[in-house]
Amino acid sequence: MTGGSGVVVLDNGGGLLKAGFGGDMNPTAVVPNCMAKPPGAKKWLVADQLQAQDVDVTGMTLRRPIDRGYLINQEVQREVWERVIRNLLQVDPNNSSLLLVEPQFNPPALQHATDELVFEELGFKSLCVADAPSLVHLYEASRQPSLFRAQCSLVVDCGFSFTHASPVLQNFTLNYAVRRMDLGGKALTNYLKELISYRSLNVMDETLLIDDAKEKLCFVSLDVPGDLRLARLSSNDNPFRCSYILPDGITYKKGFVKDLDEACRYSSLPANGESVRKDSSDSDRSKFEDKKKPELSQNEFVLTNERFLVPEMLFHPNDLGMNQAGLAECIVRAIQACHPHLQPVLFERIILTGGSTLFPRFTERLEKELRPLVPDDYQVKIIAQEDPILGAWRGGSLLAHRPDFESMCITKSEYEEMGSMRCRRRFFH
Repeated sequence: MTGGSGVVVLDNGGGLLKAGFGGDMNPTAVVPNCMAKPPGAKKWLVADQLQAQDVDVTGMTLRRPIDRGYLINQEVQREVWERVIRNLLQVDPNNSSLLLVEPQFNPPALQHATDELVFEELGFKSLCVADAPSLVHLYEASRQPSLFRAQCSLVVDCGFSFTHASPVLQNFTLNYAVRRMDLGGKALTNYLKELISYRSLNVMDETLLIDDAKEKLCFVSLDVPGDLRLARLSSNDNPFRCSYILPDGITYKKGFVKDLDEACRYSSLPANGESVRKDSSDSDRSKFEDKKKPELSQNEFVLTNERFLVPEMLFHPNDLGMNQAGLAECIVRAIQACHPHLQPVLFERIILTGGSTLFPRFTERLEKELRPLVPDDYQVKIIAQEDPILGAWRGGSLLAHRPDFESMCITKSEYEEMGSMRCRRRFFH
């Protein structure tokens, strides 16, 4: 225990679970929130075991405790929490309090299931529940005086299952104004799997590998029509063309990008990308020619326009036949649902959090999409978090380190005496 605190802070995300101690700057463990079984094996790998260097993730069967943002498999969740709490954090729940980051609008039945897991199966002595937007606001307000003075912000959380635009006032999320898109990191990964499977190899069972390819190669385009023109060029002149090498189980246990530096160099071209292409040196051209040569010993797939068309889902889901508003419109609707006096302040304090905001040029594109939808006399300012994956956890760590934290918790004896529903009334979110 590095922080000297008896409070375990658990951000139970659909994709990644972040766990550590109140008062620490960073979590002790950031692990996949799932179990997986290799083909032909009998033993399930849990959480951090999937991150081991000698584990081949090809064709793994996944079991996730969370689907579409909510707990669906209590047994799997217990296995993951047991592994993290007892093996990675090495704490005794009987002597510890738990601060749990819970999904917004969690149904009462799932709240009751969570309380059973915390108190009856794991045996924590007390529990405090918070939602991600209020914790992200708390953390950013501790770092930025302007947020602290204004006491409000709009938190845009592009998570694993959903994307939420949530106004926060004085550390309380205004639930009546929250707007949600049914798109997140999981949907983007599934779309990339479909594109690759249709154009190249069948990778529908390779969720972990395609997730890795998405994180390393995808980016947000500032000029989609222009980039589509460049992506149609032959391989020698195509600046977006890159290869992802699949593991062979012998030499490589993990997938990787062939020539990562070259792929990242063209991850987001300027608006006049045409000139960049024409002025490329002969050495650049020879590199592309080398990349075109097939290596029969390697199993690989090539990406071109998929690299920017996948994140484009977040901004224009209508283009894919989804009857939903894009991210910019979702933000505007959330702010317009608030009091008129709050609206100009919220437009100036938009905080981005969640793993999907890590795509290169995400912030610039969102500002470009937002500006035409916002009144001219309003300023638009977007705050990109230093590490958006850890934003909610760090806010929870701050909250858990406050002297009055224990007064916010429900104890195990209160839970046994009054039940889950009555105890939950203490948490206003």
